[in-house]
Amino acid sequence: MRLSNRSTGATMLAAALAVAASGCSTKAPESSGGGGSGEGGAAASDVITDVGIEGNTITLGVLTDLTGVFAALGQDITNANSLFWENNQVCDTYDVELDVQDTGYVPQQGVQLYSGMQDSILAMQQTIGSPINTALAPEYESDQIVNFPSAWSKTLTEIPGTGVVGATYDVEIANGYDYLFQEGLLKEGDTVGHIYFEGEYGANGLAGTQAVAAEKGLEVIEAQIKPTDQDMSAQITQFRAAGVDAIALTVAPGQLASVATVAQAQGLDVPILGSNPVFAPGLLDGPAAAKIKEDLYIASPVSSFDAHPELLEEYQAAYPDAVPSLGVVVGFGMAEMMKQVLDAACENGDLTREGVVTAFNELEEVDTGGLVVPIRGFEVGQSPSLQSFILQPADVPGGATVLQEAFEGEFATAIAG
Repeated sequence: MRLSNRSTGATMLAAALAVAASGCSTKAPESSGGGGSGEGGAAASDVITDVGIEGNTITLGVLTDLTGVFAALGQDITNANSLFWENNQVCDTYDVELDVQDTGYVPQQGVQLYSGMQDSILAMQQTIGSPINTALAPEYESDQIVNFPSAWSKTLTEIPGTGVVGATYDVEIANGYDYLFQEGLLKEGDTVGHIYFEGEYGANGLAGTQAVAAEKGLEVIEAQIKPTDQDMSAQITQFRAAGVDAIALTVAPGQLASVATVAQAQGLDVPILGSNPVFAPGLLDGPAAAKIKEDLYIASPVSSFDAHPELLEEYQAAYPDAVPSLGVVVGFGMAEMMKQVLDAACENGDLTREGVVTAFNELEEVDTGGLVVPIRGFEVGQSPSLQSFILQPADVPGGATVLQEAFEGEFATAIAG
């Protein structure tokens, strides 16, 4: 693998990712650079291609959310995707361009936008949102598309070629519960109120809560909402009346802000456990900042900027006006995974869509140098990872610090499939 030395931050990031590449096990030849001048890879002239490659340029698709409920997350993930590919090539030969489209987190919009790009892309670098990934599943399968979703629903692991970037939501939130039990913030027989989006995202997070509840005798009060619902007063009032000992959230940052504001007003002082998309650092500028910093625990597939200062430096140099979230780490991690897939396909001499899917299926023990939790491979119907970080919001770049390094909780194996 080759990264340019465009800046000091890029140089440091290159060193970190070089370590990651050396730790990645694939069925392809050992050289992770591939192609052109790389030892063990196929020369570019010997690589067969079909869709999504013109000359020495590979085009990857991005269906992100720049205007909907996950707009802040989508912007950071997409910026990180773009920055990564500015500093990387495939086979030391092919540049990568991204066709970026904004779905607004509307599934039908995602389907329409994909129809406009599907004949000109090799693979999908990012598709944000479980509902949109699910809506596109038939097309992705028929088109033989490798896709790294910005979503962690277990249903997505059923789509061939789709690589969830970490533990699925059920495993992730179960690891969060494990942390709460370990820290004495929750005990057997307690009551938990869980607010969750309708659809795959919320349902999979709720499944994790239900699995833990069955093991620990928790009473669960379920509250399903729509992504457009913003006022959580009724739900928090219900939880307070029921005497909940913790709140679980599989929602977006807007709903978290309402939960924290209402809970603070009602004097409901209990831990809040969130699935990874629940938080955005911009919330720390709002009226509920103190409550969020004190009570929110985030189960996450990625670490904080504390562990990746070089990445933060590079991102801030490229986007000086941005307030970076940990979506930046997600974006770099998923782009690194795509690079490993494309390099392996190139080394196999086959950069057709079918060849890329083959390389994806052969990946094992994917290591991104700590950007993302260890990936054990992408098997249909199974969580790609059993591990999660536990983060807590704080006034630091990215908005969160690490409370618990990546670990496998006691419930993970049974839930993962």
